[in-house]
Amino acid sequence: MRFQDAARDARAVVYAGIQADPLVARAGELLAEATAAERLMARAAMNGERTDPDVWRRIFPSLFGEVRGEGGAAEAPEAAEGAADRARAEAILAISLEIAERGEAARSSYRGAVVEELTARLLARRAGPAAVKRERRVLFDGVRAEIHPYDVTVESDAQPEVYDCKWGARGINADVLNQLDDARAHAADEEISLAVAVVVFDARRSCEMRLDRSTAEHAGTRLIALESLDELAAGR
Repeated sequence: MRFQDAARDARAVVYAGIQADPLVARAGELLAEATAAERLMARAAMNGERTDPDVWRRIFPSLFGEVRGEGGAAEAPEAAEGAADRARAEAILAISLEIAERGEAARSSYRGAVVEELTARLLARRAGPAAVKRERRVLFDGVRAEIHPYDVTVESDAQPEVYDCKWGARGINADVLNQLDDARAHAADEEISLAVAVVVFDARRSCEMRLDRSTAEHAGTRLIALESLDELAAGR
């Protein structure tokens, strides 16, 4: 088994420009430090349906320094997040809305790039930055190579890992699952334990419902959903 850079076709060149946009790096950096609630807000805001920040502050009041008591009255939270936490929430909201305002076509590509950036950053905390690669293919002797590269890989002799990253549960399809499972099976044929996973910036329940309807083999594929993203860094 060996890793190889993906082919630089026209689509890859265009997408590489989006991946290199400082906006993507800033979003990945912020979301790597975010709480589950802040990531949930980011997902909702990046969908582009509402771009008024005050709307999101009202929807997620506890992230911005207040909670609502009975009758809707504002109360000081018992455990205040603090000025730093409120500033982080504001920064996440601002960058999420900046991505949302990119327009429907560009927004989809930017959101996907952000999930990949976030995944790479979290994995680097555990495996080290040098081991984490982007847009890589996995090759096996005697096996036809897949054209589609994996979004993020951890290239370690001890435990190689491949990840396909999706913005939403709808991105989980048979092609993705079959490719991941094929890679795992081919690696096993070479007596290599290859960890395969799909990372989805969406609620676990939505992802599980999507997987339940799939006929593709995925028993050996790990699901990392929005609520469990920090497991990438912890290695659980």
